[in-house]
Amino acid sequence: MKPVLSTEEVVRLEDIIEREGTSKAELMELAGEFAANEVLKLNPDRVLVLVGFGNNGGDGWVAADILSHKGVDVDIVSPVEPDEIPAALARHVARRTAGRDVHVCVGPSRDELEVLIDKADVVVDAIFGTGFHGNLRAPFSIWIPTVNECSDCVVSIDVPSGLNAETGVVDDDCIRAEHTVTMIAPKIGLYSADGPEYAGDLICGNLYDRLDEVIDDVDHAAEIVEPGDLVDYFAPLPTNIDKYSRGAVLIVAGSAQYPGAAIMAAKSAARAGAGYVAVAAPDACANLIRMALPSIPVFAIPSDSRGSFGAAARMTVCEIAKKYSCVLCGPGMTTSAGAMQVVSGLLELDVPLILDADALNCLAKIAIDGIDSNPEMYRREQPLVMTPHYRELSRLVAGDEVNDLGTAIAAAQKVVWAAGSDNLVVIAKGPTTAICGVERVLLPLSGPASLATAGSGDVLAGILAGTLATMRDEMDRWELLYSYAVALHSYAGFAAATEYGEKSVIATDLIDLIGPAMELAAKDALEDLGIMDEGSDD
Repeated sequence: MKPVLSTEEVVRLEDIIEREGTSKAELMELAGEFAANEVLKLNPDRVLVLVGFGNNGGDGWVAADILSHKGVDVDIVSPVEPDEIPAALARHVARRTAGRDVHVCVGPSRDELEVLIDKADVVVDAIFGTGFHGNLRAPFSIWIPTVNECSDCVVSIDVPSGLNAETGVVDDDCIRAEHTVTMIAPKIGLYSADGPEYAGDLICGNLYDRLDEVIDDVDHAAEIVEPGDLVDYFAPLPTNIDKYSRGAVLIVAGSAQYPGAAIMAAKSAARAGAGYVAVAAPDACANLIRMALPSIPVFAIPSDSRGSFGAAARMTVCEIAKKYSCVLCGPGMTTSAGAMQVVSGLLELDVPLILDADALNCLAKIAIDGIDSNPEMYRREQPLVMTPHYRELSRLVAGDEVNDLGTAIAAAQKVVWAAGSDNLVVIAKGPTTAICGVERVLLPLSGPASLATAGSGDVLAGILAGTLATMRDEMDRWELLYSYAVALHSYAGFAAATEYGEKSVIATDLIDLIGPAMELAAKDALEDLGIMDEGSDD
């Protein structure tokens, strides 16, 4: 797994590295060299480097110097003369580079900048670093949109200029990079909010040869789950298995208004590997679900006048749930009084439980002041998984603003830390989904934009249920297990986008592609570890 750091964690890590004997000046030289080498891979004849006032600009000056020594024609655009750069380290390397075989253009007009961009094969963005936040000022408010309009190939150093490295938010405008060469460790803002849209392909330069020895001396905002980390989850089924030992899942879901949510969740759980799946649904929609799922038994639970779980549902559902390896509660169940009773009853059972969609909204209504203020409601011995999207997560913590990856992680950690249970995980769903446990936050593979469609979350909930039921006895690393399930959902999204086109994917398309998604994920895991089939030509 690859650490992802906040801006504060990056500063602390650089201070540790300096104490270990590698100065910030050396890190600047290493950063510039790494960026230059990545640019050289694009085989440019001419490069334009845009620099700012700070140390990120210093990285750009170093890169420009190295590129020039490698035979590349280099133009540098600076807001001020090299002697006037306020940051001491950046000023030093700027003076050195300006005295060599590069062309420095100070404060160009827009027309002059367009000419320089047009001549360049690659534009290197070294304007702002991780300290940037707020609004753009001249001349950068002119430079950035000009680069976006005129350049086809931009490489940003550390973060695209204009992006908040902590939140991933773009307030005004931001460089749209084809590649972002980030240093030491990826920054959390590159995965949050607008970050993925502007960063392009991410390439990380460790810079420090003993990084593995010191990286754990600072907290990690998160860790990226790489394909090879999931290889243990692709073992074939043993021959001495039956449908019950493969894991039994009960889906508590649906209503007269939303029967499809229960159907999609149940079918997804079966496709994800569960040997036995059943549905407990209000009797108002039970027959419809039976017809859609002939291989899955359906329990008809007393409903209220609106076709949701009724007052008698709690006792019946809880009695049935005791017999299953895992219970998924929530998709399409509404927030009726009966549904709230079902949720509270299931929380009291000694069974692994996934709360999704309306089950979370029920929990938020029961808690009133935020569930983190009432941790006894959800503190339990058996595994508990909550799968809120940003709005649901905001309701769970009584209205705290949740609108990007950073705020989602903070809200999820409030919920997890209040209970303090190793078996509790909050899966904060978004463009980048975060798996938040007591001690760690994992970022599994993000899926395509086509997953932003109604019902996609029901499919994910089913995959999680099938995965938990099938593998719960083998694994104690809950966050990694759920990362596998989220990654399968993402792979299914990619497969569906390839099959139907990005804009044409609907949630039901994902379900029959869960099997192919497993194959894609397993292949990537083996390739990540350098393991190939014996019959491969590679």
